[in-house]
Amino acid sequence: MNDVISDQALDRLFRQARTQNGWLPTAVSDDELQQIYALMKLAPTSANCSPARILFLRSEEAKERLRPALNPGNVDKVMTAPVVAVVAYDTQFYDLLPQLFPHNPGMRDLFTSKPVLAEATAFRNSSLQGAYLMLAARSIGLDVGPMSGFDADKLNAIFFADGRYRVNFLCNLGHGDSSKLFPRSPRLSFEQACQLL
Repeated sequence: MNDVISDQALDRLFRQARTQNGWLPTAVSDDELQQIYALMKLAPTSANCSPARILFLRSEEAKERLRPALNPGNVDKVMTAPVVAVVAYDTQFYDLLPQLFPHNPGMRDLFTSKPVLAEATAFRNSSLQGAYLMLAARSIGLDVGPMSGFDADKLNAIFFADGRYRVNFLCNLGHGDSSKLFPRSPRLSFEQACQLL
């Protein structure tokens, strides 16, 4: 694991990768979505809790259900994307800990007795898994367009009415239309964002 990946791979995952605002009309296959999940599920999470739950919206009907929860500026991006991944988290992720973390049988009880900890753990770790979803998609040749411009309460009412799952963020998937990219925005320097102690 000491080998550095190629410049081509670094460009694909990071340096040339962009948040897409428009999409080419190229379908994303079931196999590609399964490949994405096969990679993203390897993300590290606290106690291997793996709280992320993904809805892959592909049909027009599914995306139309999402429309009322979207901010106006995001409607076109979502409706033209081949796939919209709703990255959510399971508020009762701990029920699967006997399967996912079998060497510590008491771990489930830790979370059932501390709901604030359980909520924070589910949100934080589903965010981490969602980041891996984006890297996985890029690694198999797709582009991504993550977004948080939506009404979470509306979305949860539409797709997760029983309250067990809650949305974290949305991520459009497909082949981006480079003519609709904005110029890359500035980033903070190492000195602005980091400290060496």
